Amino acid sequence: MTARAEILSRIRSALADAPAPEPVPRNYHREPASGPGDVELFAHTVDDYRAQVHRADETTVAEIVTGLIAEGKRAVVPPDLPQSWRPRGDVVVDGVPAELSTRELDALDVVVTGCTLGIAATGTIVLDGGAGQGRRALTLVPDHHICIVRTDQIVDTVPQAFQTLDPTAPLTFISGPSATSDIELNRVEGVHGPRTLDVVIVR
Repeated sequence: MTARAEILSRIRSALADAPAPEPVPRNYHREPASGPGDVELFAHTVDDYRAQVHRADETTVAEIVTGLIAEGKRAVVPPDLPQSWRPRGDVVVDGVPAELSTRELDALDVVVTGCTLGIAATGTIVLDGGAGQGRRALTLVPDHHICIVRTDQIVDTVPQAFQTLDPTAPLTFISGPSATSDIELNRVEGVHGPRTLDVVIVR
């Protein structure tokens, strides 16, 4: 008998007279969102991840986004980002007339996108390549990501998010700036994506 088989045999013997475990409910927090999620909790949890939170309404989005881009920095936006959200200044539109190469994206400083939803419990933003979000590379290469989240896109829990999301879409979950502590537990930001994340919540 192998060591693995012996261990499993002992476990089965030890559990032979044990009562059957109580069934674990699997429907927790799966009720569909009945309205916008907890916006203040979302703002708080996003802030906990070292992202910066900003508030706007539809008339002030472009002004706030423009103010987040340092002087002399160049921004890129997806082709279908709403015009009222686009920053002023030197802005490149990806896909017009052709998609930018990775090298061209790396030469740009900031990307501005929308999202598909935000999750209040975890401070997570989800992109699915839909309207106003662009392709995945767009939000991975530039060092600064400005993401615009409408309050009606916020849900409270992760299960509620998955009730809404299309599992066949190219989903990207963003919780704060890109960071790793793989080397001697020292936090290093900007390794796998943007070093800086600004989230603009639009009411």
